[in-house]
Amino acid sequence: MTDSTGVDDQKIKALFKEAIVEVMEENQDLVSSLLVDALEDIGLSRAIEEGENSESVSREEVFKVLRGE
Repeated sequence: MTDSTGVDDQKIKALFKEAIVEVMEENQDLVSSLLVDALEDIGLSRAIEEGENSESVSREEVFKVLRGE
């Protein structure tokens, strides 16, 4: 006797995967934009964490670096 629930679950899972791939292919610009935004958010989050754990510097030191001095 076969388990029809398992077969149905497998079919649903396969259809769901196929639908996700189709949406991603049809909306590549949107998917790309979402990934870029997510990576930028991760980078900013890591920069903030790193900044919180580093020593403080004066405002003038920051501007010297920005001016290339």
